Amino acid sequence: MSQLPDAGRLIEKLELTVPIIGVYDAPDPAPFEPLVESELGENICLYKSYPDWREGKTLHVTRENSGCGGCAYWIFSKETRTRQDFLKFLVGTEGLKDSEELMDRWLNHLKPYKPEHPHILIGPLRQDNVEYLKTVTFLVNPDQLSVLMVGAQYYHSPEDRIPPVIAPFGSGCMQLLSLLRDLDYPQAVIGATDIAMRQHIPPEITAFTVTVPLYRQLCQLDEHSFLYKAFLNNLKKARGEKGIARVC
Repeated sequence: MSQLPDAGRLIEKLELTVPIIGVYDAPDPAPFEPLVESELGENICLYKSYPDWREGKTLHVTRENSGCGGCAYWIFSKETRTRQDFLKFLVGTEGLKDSEELMDRWLNHLKPYKPEHPHILIGPLRQDNVEYLKTVTFLVNPDQLSVLMVGAQYYHSPEDRIPPVIAPFGSGCMQLLSLLRDLDYPQAVIGATDIAMRQHIPPEITAFTVTVPLYRQLCQLDEHSFLYKAFLNNLKKARGEKGIARVC
């Protein structure tokens, strides 16, 4: 895979203050140092690494040390409990679907990600090791999300076989990777909508996760696009001195 395009223009127009996050499926974690990882057997959400990402560190997870059962299943296809116990937890304990039968159908419909390598790395986007990059995530406030929503649909028509933006039900880790069914197609997921993981990030932050092809399209937005037009300029003026990055 070729180098990633320069995101400087996009970062400037979005007024991003939080690093753009990459999810990598790689054979060796060493190039992604400095790394952070949970204690072996510790049940912890990967979004707890939000402060580490802001400091330039990368979360390292593996099949043996995935942090939580949800991540183990959706990113590593590893079952840590029986299907019946899983259904009882999701429906009876957490109340996430109307019935176990409905939850079971949902689980059957969606398939976990199947890693190509032993290591999943989640941290600040980088120019090296691009061949292992699977998705790119912007951690943004509602104004910045609106900009990305428009950008994600800039090149797309109603006849496209896959919608450019989806907002599916699922866990925070699912929304980073496994809910994007075709990583070679330009598509985005509005994420960080899992109430179980939101305790680990600021209340104004949400996630916009994109495939690499869509990330390239976003970086191509130029002076002819809405990034340089009145709607966005007026929004920034309305927000005052702090602009659209005011809460990040």
